[in-house]
Amino acid sequence: MRELSQLIDVEEPAWPDLQEALACGSVSVEVLPPDGDLARASLLQLQVTARSYLGALVLHCGGLLVDDGWVRVFGSPVDGVERGMPSLAQVNHFQGTFDSAWRADAGLVVAQDVLGGVFALNGVGHVGAGRPGAPGEIAYFAPDSLRWEGLGVGHSAWLTWLASGALDEFYADLRWPGWQGEVRALNSDQGLALFPPLWSAEARQDISATSRRAVPMAELLGVARDSCRQFDGVDPGSLGAM
Repeated sequence: MRELSQLIDVEEPAWPDLQEALACGSVSVEVLPPDGDLARASLLQLQVTARSYLGALVLHCGGLLVDDGWVRVFGSPVDGVERGMPSLAQVNHFQGTFDSAWRADAGLVVAQDVLGGVFALNGVGHVGAGRPGAPGEIAYFAPDSLRWEGLGVGHSAWLTWLASGALDEFYADLRWPGWQGEVRALNSDQGLALFPPLWSAEARQDISATSRRAVPMAELLGVARDSCRQFDGVDPGSLGAM
């Protein structure tokens, strides 16, 4: 185990570069303030340095609300602040202190979107969790297909991609006129449940005609996981603890 000082006191820390990348993007990115104690504990558990975008994000940021909050990237938020934003530690079952038994071999849930989509960073044992892509790459659980999709990029490139304006194309078939207002009204631990559901032929034909309601994200993810088991007989693995 590397000590906290070895993880923080590094040459060429990534936070200034990450800040610039987020500020120069073409979509709104709200950077939430961090809880210092939680940030240091999370960095110690991850055993990554502040030279990486992941380490910089966890250490210096409470999380990111991207594109009016459509995507929530997890960091180390102040408890009870910022509309219920979960922490990376909470979502990935970190203990309160360093736990040598915890491993990120199966991967790390790093973000979710308001429809129940999940972004996960593949670990060395991610294949057992049913996710495509190589270790160190980001996979996406698509709520309209109930399957994991490999994005073919690492964590740093993925963060830059989020802020680049590419989300309009990525979610082109999953957005409707006026979605911004509905998303802004959500707490950060809520998502939107659609009826008919996203994976149905009716929703694919005209998503703007669906009815939508705010629900706890835990409920939305639970329904998605149960639907995978029911339809395909496959468990997609953890979609993040809420």
